[in-house]
Parts: sequence; structure tokens; C-alpha cells
Amino acid sequence: MPRTLICHWSSDIGHLLFRTRRAVLRIAASIISHWALVVGHSCAALFLAAGTFTAPVAFAQDEPWLKARPERMREWQDLGFGLFMHWDPSSILGVEISWHRQSPFNGPIPDEVYDNLYRSFYPGQFDAAAIAQTAKAAGMRYIVITAKHHGGFSMFDSAHTDYDIMGTPFKRDIIKELADATRAAGLLFGIYYSQPDWHHPAFLAKDWDAYNKFFYGQMRELCTNYGEISMIFFDAISYGSSQYKPKELFKMIRELQPNVVINNRCGLPGDYDTPEQVVGAFQTHRPWETCMTLSTSWSWKTYDKIRSPAECVRLLVMTAGSGGNLLLNVGPMPTGQIEPRQAEVLQKVGNWLSRNGHALLAHRAGPYKPALWGASVHKDHTIYLHILSWADLPDALPALPAKITSITHLDGRRVTFTHDERGLRLSVPAAERDQLNTILKLTLDPSGPAAKDLAPLLVPTRSLARLKPVAASTDVANAKNLVDDDPATQWVSDSRQCWAEIDLGADRRFSRVDIREEGHAWETRTKSFEILVRPAASSADTWQTIERGTSIGSTYTKKIPPVTARYVRLKINDSGALPRFSEIQLYD
Repeated sequence: MPRTLICHWSSDIGHLLFRTRRAVLRIAASIISHWALVVGHSCAALFLAAGTFTAPVAFAQDEPWLKARPERMREWQDLGFGLFMHWDPSSILGVEISWHRQSPFNGPIPDEVYDNLYRSFYPGQFDAAAIAQTAKAAGMRYIVITAKHHGGFSMFDSAHTDYDIMGTPFKRDIIKELADATRAAGLLFGIYYSQPDWHHPAFLAKDWDAYNKFFYGQMRELCTNYGEISMIFFDAISYGSSQYKPKELFKMIRELQPNVVINNRCGLPGDYDTPEQVVGAFQTHRPWETCMTLSTSWSWKTYDKIRSPAECVRLLVMTAGSGGNLLLNVGPMPTGQIEPRQAEVLQKVGNWLSRNGHALLAHRAGPYKPALWGASVHKDHTIYLHILSWADLPDALPALPAKITSITHLDGRRVTFTHDERGLRLSVPAAERDQLNTILKLTLDPSGPAAKDLAPLLVPTRSLARLKPVAASTDVANAKNLVDDDPATQWVSDSRQCWAEIDLGADRRFSRVDIREEGHAWETRTKSFEILVRPAASSADTWQTIERGTSIGSTYTKKIPPVTARYVRLKINDSGALPRFSEIQLYD
């Protein structure tokens, strides 16, 4: 078929993307049935339980290539905010990248359709410089893009496969163009690379010697032909140290890219941790990066729900205040452009950072640990409080073991405060509070300890359940962790059916329940739960269900009609993974 006709058909698909997905799939299948080479293969059972990484292997001090230099990690932590891009030919159908492929996890798109989408992939509006400028205007300091996702398609020119960008009608090396444009914009460039490859026959056959020859060959290409690679985001799912031989891999990579920073998803600890779709718990002893989507999926989907600018700012504040970087993901459209709605959100986040970023990025977390009230960051003798919710701020923050010489708004307006052994009390009139984020600058006495020398402090919540007695069906000794206000401590069940019960001491009224469930974003966690209550005067077996649901997750908040009770029980009826929870909080 003439390439011009292919391009016209690809353009027709682009025009129809805003119609129903079924129509788009029918068009793609029609195209493929005319001229596609159908790639057939059998799929063996590929993985262990999803979300279970192989235990990292130990390494010796004489293997320096396994870790980035400390000064390099400090530079990486100073970046704070980056753009993640999940993109490949799956965007033609507006479906989730790789996971909508039928094999190996029963996705809705037949393999022969999914694997041939690249034949009509023509992102004619792709402008690497424009994307780099969008990221820079958003206040981002680096870009990471999928060089290859689980589906196996390479977005770069690879000598090791024909299933790559040069096999499309587009025939332009997207990774090369974006790498050059990113560095030209003054940003750092990194790649995402999935070791699992659901398209490669050697991977499917678990022929690791043959597959690693391909895998190492592609990594050598990426580390040789694309200038400086500042970070590599591997995504091993479950295989790791024995299959991919990561020590050999890391040695090769760092010989080619000595300044690269590598994550923890390749069978080794790597240089940083990677919580996914959740802000990580407060952690300052080891670098980490939350990767999170701007929409509901990693790749672009038609009419997808996206986060508001305010929500993105809160995520950025809570991530920085917990000690991590935020890698915020967008999926470009099949045209090669970032969807205008998403670009607008990024621009508004950038506007906020242009005014306030100096009080957030390139700082370190603490000393006040983050919670619903907000977060804090510090540098030298300066601490910035980011107050996101005055309603959740306690009357007094814990006292600091240092003298505070002044507290001001960022524009210099002074704040009245008292600071003694009873705590730090702030007096900020409602008219001076920013609806999104009130930022206060605390200046410490320069003759005293610097902020980095202050131990992290837990800020008590206003939860009615705080420090109350907790009974449980299992892990009784750790049930108290559910009400200690610290998301770093957990209650872990050894059964998929379990319960935890809080005794408020007397009948108390509440109208909001907050729960933090721990676990990986890709795990099937709670599938059925109830929240039950019992007044003080009722018998022990008289429970009233006030809420039911099929999922909880890391940020469950439920407003309910006011209820008065002494005992509150969370009952898990069914869960995919063994239940893990860090907090149950009750508010009125």
C-alpha cells in the first residue's frame, strides 16, 4: 500500500479519536486486515504475582558502579519535579499502554490488532521543542519518556528489532528528537525502559540468554546514541536479579553514562525508590520519587478525567515535604501533542511555581512531618511551612529545639507567633490565608542549629481516634499504629478477611472518615469492606453499618451523615493482597 494512503488513513483515525472507542478499534482492525503482517506467538505464564519485585541482591563496596555518587544524588533531589511521558502507538486507540493488549493479562485488544498499530502510527504534529518548553514552563526540571514499555514497541531507532519507530510511516526517532530538545531547553533527560517484553519471543520463552542479548543491546544503543542520559527508570515487574543480571547491566550502563541515576526496579536497590500513584511516606534517609498520572491512566485516553492545578500543587507540596521528587505523567495524543487540557493544567502549575517554587524545590523535607494540615521544607536556617488546610492544623505545632527569630509571609509581611515549650502558635488572620497554600517563612537564629540538624517532628492531627485503644482480629500488637498519626507505621493482616476496632472512650460524634491503605498501585487490594459503629450503651454484637465499598486506597476520605458512637470498626470482607493499613482517622 502506498505510504501516502497509509498516512491519510492514520489522519482519518486521528479525526475519529473523539468518537467512541469501539468505532476507532473497528477502523484500526479494518486497516490491519488489509495489509498488516500478523505476528503470532504463544504466551507462557510470564510472571509471579504482579507487583512483587525480586529481592535485591547484595553488593560489595568494590562495585562502585552499582550506586550513583552522593553528590549526584543530591543534585537529582534538588530537581524536585519532572515530566513523565507514556507514549507509543497504543495512543491511536486511546487505550492504556501495553495493559490493553490481550496477552498476557487478558486485555481487551487482540494481540494481532495491538501489535500492528505501529503500521499506522504517524504523530505528524510531534514537536519535541514544544513539549520541552511545556515542561519547562510547568516548572519541571527533567523529562523521562518510555523508550520501550511492556508491549515491546521501541520508540527509538534500534538495530535489534524492526518493531520500532523507524518501522512506522513516521520514520523519525522520537527519543533522539526529544533528548536533544530537552537538553536544549536546559532540562535533564531520562528514559523509561521495561525489561518485560510481551512481544519478544525470547522473553515469552524465558530464554534469558537470548533475551538479555537483545535487552543489553538496546540499553547500549540508548546509552551511546542519545547524548547524556541523566536517569533510567526500569520497570521489571517481578523478574530481576537472576534473569537480567543487573550487576553486569549496571556496570555497562555506568561505563557509558557515569552520571546516570537508576531506580530500584531491576533486581538491585539502585539509587532511589519509586512509590507509584501515591505520595510516599516521609523518608529522608534514601532518595525516592513518586510517579503519578495527571489523568486516570498512564497513556492518553479520550475524555479522560484529569487533576486540577490545585490538586497538582498539593501533590507537589506533599511530595517535597515528605522527602521525594514528583514525576508527573502525561500521555501525548496520537498526533504527538500534549492534550490542550493537560497542557493548560501544567501551565497553571508553572505559574504557581514561578511565584512560590523558591520556597519548595531544592529544599529538604521537614522538620515538621506532613499530614492533612500540609508540609514543611528547609534549607540552612530557614524553614517554610506550607499550610494546605487550616482546619487540620493543630492549635500548636510541636516546639522546635531552636530559636525562631521571625515568621513572615513570602512577601515579607510579619506573622505574630509564640514559641515556647508548649509549642509554636501562629496568628494568621483569615484574610491573610491563601485558599490553596499559605506559605510561611520561619527564620532560625543563625547562631543556633541549622534546620537540617533538627529531628523530624510528628504533627498531631485533630482526629478523634488519635491514640485511642484499638482491638483487632490479627496483628494485635501493631493495631495501635492505625491511630498514631504516622503513615510510616502499619497494621498488617495475615488474612484477607479481618477487622480493626477503635474505642473512642465515650460516645463521640463524627462526620468524616479518613483511611490510608498501604500497598502498590498495581495490586488488587481491598475488594469489599464495611465501616460499622456501636454506641456505648449497645450490646457487643449490635453493630450498624454506616458505609460499604469495594476499594479504599491510599487517600480514602468519606464524608457521612453525622453519627454518634463509641466503637468504630473497619471490616475487610475481601482483599486481593493481604490488607495493610497505616491510618484510620475520624473527624467532625
